[in-house]
This record gives sequence, structure tokens and C-alpha cells, in this order.
Amino acid sequence: MATITGMETSDAIRSRRNVRTYDERPITGESLELILEAGRRAPSASNRQPWDFVVVTDRQKLEQMSNMWRNARHVAGSAATIVLVLPEPEDDRYRLMDQYDLGQATMAMTLAAADLGIGSAHAAVGDQEACRVLFAIPESHYCPYLLALGYPGDGPLAPIERPDRRALDEIVHLGRW
Repeated sequence: MATITGMETSDAIRSRRNVRTYDERPITGESLELILEAGRRAPSASNRQPWDFVVVTDRQKLEQMSNMWRNARHVAGSAATIVLVLPEPEDDRYRLMDQYDLGQATMAMTLAAADLGIGSAHAAVGDQEACRVLFAIPESHYCPYLLALGYPGDGPLAPIERPDRRALDEIVHLGRW
């Protein structure tokens, strides 16, 4: 297995942004493997690792996937999209844990992608039945999100100097609110 040797972690964090326009370059199998490995290694409550990942590079399927949610149009132009799959939860407690764990896996994959100069953007899946049918997902599972990947069409990733974020001193409370 190859290793990620790109940016410093802080640079990958500061460079990661939602990319919804991609150039034509494909993503190598080695790069996809690194991104998926990052998701596999993400923290998981009780080490349950509830996720499964379906990797899609077929152009026709990417176009079909772009209709699964009104804000998923960018999927059609991606080089690859990962369908993030979870089991139907046993109860609400597991639904919350699984969603949190999947968020951690997603963030790990987006940072690994950024480290490789690959952009990403997630989208929800509104049409669960279409997702199940298109990818033969068992009825015992559902597809909460898609993670589109591709090289940015608007220029390479670079640290964002002035992010559109609340100031740190507005959100950090030391010892109490």
C-alpha cells in the first residue's frame, strides 16, 4: 500500500474546501485506495466500524447518482464518487453513533483527498430506493451520503487564508460558556 506524502496535516485542513467543479483527470487506483484507507481507519464508537463504501467511476452511473438529491449535480462531473452506506440501526442510539462515525470517516477521506490535491464535496441521498437498486444495496442498509471526488476545475487546492468561518474567539469558551 502506498502512503500519503503530500501536504502537512494543517495545510490539508486549511486547503480542504467543497469542490463541485472538476477537471477531466481521472483519479488513480492508488489515490482512491489511500482515500478509502483513511476512511477505514477513522475512529468508531466501540470499534463498530458500521460503514461500507461503494466506489463509482462509471460515467453513466455518476450521472444517474447526480439525480438522487437536488444538490448532487456535481456528482455527474466527478472522477469518482463514494456511496457511503450504513446498516439500518437497531435503535436511535445506534443511528446517532453511526452517523457520527460516518462523519469522522468522511472527514478523514476528505483530508486524505486534499493531501493528494483532490477536491471533494458531499451530498445527501434523497432517493434511497434508487440508490439501493443502482448499487444492489441490501434492504438492511441505507445510503445517507455521497462523497464526490475530483481534481478541482477552478485551480489547485491551497491553504485558504481568510475562511468564511466564525472567529475562533467567538466559538471557544475556556472552562465555561
